[in-house]
Amino acid sequence: MGIAKSSPGVRSMAAHIPTPAEMIARAQSLVGRLRERSQRCEELRRCPEETIDDFAASGILAICRPARFGGYELGWDVVCQVGQTLARGCAAQAWVANIFSDHNQLLASFDPRAQEDVWGANPNARICASIEPAGQARPVPGGVIFSGRHRYLSGIDHATWAICGGFLRVDGQPPQRCFFLLPRAAGTLIDDWQVVGLSGTGSKSLELKDVFVPAHRVVDADAADSGASPALDSHSAAVFRMPRMPIVATGFAALAVGVGDAMLEQYQKVMQTPRSSSTGFAMPHMGTEMTAGVAAAELTAAGLAYLNPLRAALEPVERGEMPSTDQRLRVRVNSAFAVQLALAAAQRLFNGAGGRVLFSNNPMQRQMRDLYAIAAHRALNWDAATAAYGSHLLATASEKTS
Repeated sequence: MGIAKSSPGVRSMAAHIPTPAEMIARAQSLVGRLRERSQRCEELRRCPEETIDDFAASGILAICRPARFGGYELGWDVVCQVGQTLARGCAAQAWVANIFSDHNQLLASFDPRAQEDVWGANPNARICASIEPAGQARPVPGGVIFSGRHRYLSGIDHATWAICGGFLRVDGQPPQRCFFLLPRAAGTLIDDWQVVGLSGTGSKSLELKDVFVPAHRVVDADAADSGASPALDSHSAAVFRMPRMPIVATGFAALAVGVGDAMLEQYQKVMQTPRSSSTGFAMPHMGTEMTAGVAAAELTAAGLAYLNPLRAALEPVERGEMPSTDQRLRVRVNSAFAVQLALAAAQRLFNGAGGRVLFSNNPMQRQMRDLYAIAAHRALNWDAATAAYGSHLLATASEKTS
């Protein structure tokens, strides 16, 4: 099933392309709103509708959208910085913003006609996704018949389209791992997202039974993941040509750091240096101060840990090249390390704040649960990331000495 060469009609570009700094400032303007909605988001087990409206109005949903559909085509580092900022307000709502950007970036690797199907009538159309190859497809005239039960579709309540992973099986040929684009309404939503952390992402399941998917809405997953899909000939921006794995993991690492930042801010509020009732002078407590200072240093290091290797890996993409193996593995291990640092800082702050954080109306208990949930993402697995990079380092050293 080849990629068709037809091109959609060109849409008007955005009237103003914001700078990265402007985009981060827009995200910052939403932090207070997300914070106010965070408890309701958790209770709803999905983002409030007004949050999705805010994401669209602020341009956050346009960060990785192609310019021909009114998008900004900004870099993946901008996605991360915006996500880290939003996570200071609410991790779950920030997660949904991140994955909508992620899925816009992925859709750009599909046939131009598929992009037209999604964004032609509504440039702000949202796409949920489950990239694990849980589905099975068989060819029929004009496309495939696709079935499968797909999990973890964050933001599905607000999405009109879904990208699902699976295998295309053709007699006499090895199975081909593909991504399949279909209307969200073509499947049955399964409300199974009953979880301890990131409840507000609404990451429910989707059941698909014998759904027809036109050929132009099917893309080879390896080509899409590597930034080498033929459909990318219709785009010039580097963000669409970056290898997705493991670079997209940095978006989740950024959220972890943002949650840590929020916990430090909350710790400062509840643990302000007390003053003597008789003299009015500050009465510092060294342990409390050290907790804040160490956590702040850990979070600063965590932010640099994921962002610097990411930018280094994106530099060759800007030149039309691919990142080296070392650069890709460094992004992976440093993203995982950033999360380990954020976890250490958060646990330090949580323990140091005392019993007050155990109450359900204290945001730090939710933030701690959300951070644990972020760290559970397999793209951030510390053991796997360190083993992969360590293996690479030892193999490289062996080659140099042989």
